[in-house]
Amino acid sequence: MAGATGPKRQDTRKFFENLSGAGKSIAVLTSGGDAQGMNGAVRAVVRMGIYVGAKVYFIHEGYQGMVDGGNNIIEATWESVSSVLQVGGTVIGSARCKEFRTHEGRLKAAHNLVQRGITYLCVIGGDGSLTGANLFREEWSSLLNELIEQGLIDEDAARSNSKLHIVGMVGSIDNDFCGTDMTIGTDSALHRIIEVVDAIMTTAQSHQRTFVLEVMGRHCGYLALVSALACGADWVFIPEMPPEDGWEDNMCQKLSENRADRKRLNIIIVAEGAIDSHNKAITPDYIKDLVVSNLGFDTRVTILGHVQRGGTPSAFDRILASRMGVEAVLALLEASTDTPACVVSLVGNQAVRLPLMECVQMTQEVQKAMDEKKFDEAVRLRGRSFENNLSTYRLLASQTARSELPNSSFNVAVMNVGAPAAGMNAAVRSAVRVGITEGHKMFAVNDGFEGFYKGQIKEIKWGDVGGWTGQGGSLLGTKRTLPAKHLDKIAEQMRIHNISALLVIGGFEAFESLLELYQARAHYQEFCIPMCILPATISNNVPGTDHSLGADTSLNAIVETCDRIKQSASGTKRRVFIIETMGGYCGYLATVGGLAAGADTVYIYEEPFDIRDLQANVEHLTQKMKTSIQRGLVLRNENSNENFTTDFIYQLYSEEGRGVFDCRKNILGHMQQGGAPSPFDRNFGTKVAAKAIQWISRTLKESYKEGRVFTNSEDTACLLGMRRRAMVFQPVAQLREETDFVHRIPKEQWWLKLRPLMKILAKYKTSYDVSDAGQLEHVTRVRPKQSDASAGI
Repeated sequence: MAGATGPKRQDTRKFFENLSGAGKSIAVLTSGGDAQGMNGAVRAVVRMGIYVGAKVYFIHEGYQGMVDGGNNIIEATWESVSSVLQVGGTVIGSARCKEFRTHEGRLKAAHNLVQRGITYLCVIGGDGSLTGANLFREEWSSLLNELIEQGLIDEDAARSNSKLHIVGMVGSIDNDFCGTDMTIGTDSALHRIIEVVDAIMTTAQSHQRTFVLEVMGRHCGYLALVSALACGADWVFIPEMPPEDGWEDNMCQKLSENRADRKRLNIIIVAEGAIDSHNKAITPDYIKDLVVSNLGFDTRVTILGHVQRGGTPSAFDRILASRMGVEAVLALLEASTDTPACVVSLVGNQAVRLPLMECVQMTQEVQKAMDEKKFDEAVRLRGRSFENNLSTYRLLASQTARSELPNSSFNVAVMNVGAPAAGMNAAVRSAVRVGITEGHKMFAVNDGFEGFYKGQIKEIKWGDVGGWTGQGGSLLGTKRTLPAKHLDKIAEQMRIHNISALLVIGGFEAFESLLELYQARAHYQEFCIPMCILPATISNNVPGTDHSLGADTSLNAIVETCDRIKQSASGTKRRVFIIETMGGYCGYLATVGGLAAGADTVYIYEEPFDIRDLQANVEHLTQKMKTSIQRGLVLRNENSNENFTTDFIYQLYSEEGRGVFDCRKNILGHMQQGGAPSPFDRNFGTKVAAKAIQWISRTLKESYKEGRVFTNSEDTACLLGMRRRAMVFQPVAQLREETDFVHRIPKEQWWLKLRPLMKILAKYKTSYDVSDAGQLEHVTRVRPKQSDASAGI
C-alpha cells in the first residue's frame, strides 16, 4: 500500500524555527564610526535570537564595553529594542578602543564573555572592527589557557566556552568594504547628501553660483561618485580615480561651456580623500580659488561633515539591516567548529556569507593599489557596482564633440507609460544622453501612447534634459492608454519619424503595451524594431524584476509617515493606527513598508485572511498593550480584500479593542507617488537606462540589413529587470507565462519570503523558510557578467 503513492521526495527545505538557540548566548556590539541602520540590525539580532530560545546580550560602547565588562554587558529583552528602528546612530553606543588592540585588553574581554557564557558574537562595524573580532577569535584558545593559569576561570568553564563564533555585519556610511554591494548606512548618508544638494541647487540657480561640496569618504569615493551621478554634478573628485595632469584647465573649460549653454549653476563634488595623480590632496578651497581666479564665477564651499552620519535611517537601510540581522543569527546558529568568521552581506538582491578575512584583505588591497598609483586596479577591486557607477558617470558627465561621435542613422524614441513614478526623469535623461553619445538621434514622445498616435513626438537634445535627475513625476507626461486600439496611427507616426527603436519606461501598462506591439509585428513591419521596457512603478508589480523604479521613493514616503504617526501616539499611549497603502493588488509596498516601519500586522491580497485572523491580530495587540510598548501599527494594501475594507478593519479593531486601546485610521493616497526621487531611484534609473540604450545599440547593429532595421525575434522585445544578482534582458513573450493579468501581478514574488521575518519581528510564531539563506562563498575578483545589481542602488 505504501508503495502505491510512489516514493516521497525528500523535503530538503530549511526552516528557521527548527534551529535551536537553547543554551546558547549571543552578544551584539556596534563598533567604530556609527551608521544609520545599525539599530535595525541590533533589533533583528536580539529578536531573532530570543525567538529561537537563545540568550542575547548587549555589549554597550563597542569593544571598550567588552573590555570593561560590568554593566556594559547586559541581557537584552524583546521590549528593549522597541522603537529603535527609526533612530539613527546606535542606541547601544560605539567607541574606538585602544585597549582592545592590546593583548591584556583582549584577555579582559575574554574573561567578561566567559563569565556570562557568551560564545557567539555579532559585530556591526567597519573593516577595523571586524579585523579585531577575527584576531580575538584566533587567540581565543590561548586566552582561555591564560585565564586558567591566572586562576580566573576553571577547566569546566574553558571546556563549555571552548569555541568563539563570530559573524560580522558591515555598518559604514562610506560603502568601502569589498564583497558587499551596500553597507548599512550608505543609502541613508546618500539621502542626507542629496537633500543638501537639492536645497543648494535652488539658491545656486538664483544667483548663478558655483558650489563646491565636500562629502565624506577618506579612502573611498563611493558617496561622492553616487551623489554626483544622482544630482548630475559637473565634476567629481574621488581618491580611486585622480584627474589627469592639466585637469584644472579642463574643469574650468567645462564649467564655462556649461554656463554658455544657459546653465545657471555648477556643482562640483569632492570626496574628503580626493587626490591628484601625484598623491597630493585636492581640497574644496583649492578648487574654489581656481574657479574664482580663472573664471571669476561667484563660488561657495559647503562641507557636509557629520550631517551625513546623522538622521533617521532610510527605508532601504532598515530593510537591509533587518535582513542582515536575521542572516547573522542564522550563520551563528549554523556555525561549526571549523567555520571561518564570516560577514553577511548583500550582492544584488541576494543575501550572501563571505569569509571575513577574504573581504578585509581585498579591502586593504584597494588602499595598497591606490598607494602604488595603480588606480585602474583600485577601481576594479572595488567591485562591478563601483566600476559601473564610474563608467555611467563618465558617459553622462560631458558631451562628446559631434565630430567624435559614432556615425549612426538611427532614430530612437523614449516614452513614459502608466502612472508617474519617481526616477522616470533620471532614466529619460540618461537614455537621451547615452543615445546621443552612441550617435543616435533621440526622440521624446509626450503623454504615452496617446501622444504617440497624435504625433506628439519631437527630437530631444543633450541640453534639454539638464537638471532632470532630481525631478519627481514624469516631465515627458504619461498616460495609461494602451496602443492596441491605435496601432494604425502609431505605425504611421513611426514611419513619419523613421523610428528604429523604442524605449518604454513605465509600469504594468508599459509591459502590456510592449506585448501588444510585439503581437502586432505580424501585421505591422514598423514594430519589427528593437523594443525595451524599464519597469517604473511604485507598486513594484511588473514581472521579470525584483525592483521597479519609483518603489524606493514610495517606500521612504510610507516609512516617514508611519514614523510620524507612531510618534504622535507617544503621549497618548494604547493607540493602534490602521494605515492604507497603494499598490493595486500587489502587497509589496505594504509588506516591505511594514517591515521598515516595524508594523504589527500587514494585510495583503497575496496572503488571504479571514475573520479569525483579524480576531487573532486584535488579541495579539491586546497582549502587546500589557507590555511597555503601548502602541500598534497595522498596514493594509488597498485591494487586499473587497469586504474587509480599511473602514471595516478600523471599526472591528475599535469595537474589539474597546477599553484596551483606541484606533485611528489613515489613508496615505497619492503622497506615495509624489516627491523628489530617492538617491536609489535616481541612480538605479540612470544606470538601467544607460544599460538599455547600449542593448538597443547592439540590437540595432545586429538587425540592420539591406539599408533598414528589421527584427521579429522575441529576444528583441525585452524587459530589463533585476533578478537576484544580475540585471537581465528578458523577452516579454516569455514573461507572459509568469503573469497574473487579472490582478496585474507576477505569479511569483520574491518579497513574500520577507513576510515571515516581519511577523517574527512583531512577535508572532510562524514558519520561516530559510532554504534560500546565504551559503558561505568566496570573494570573487570579477563578478559574473552583468552582476551590477546594486540592490539598494
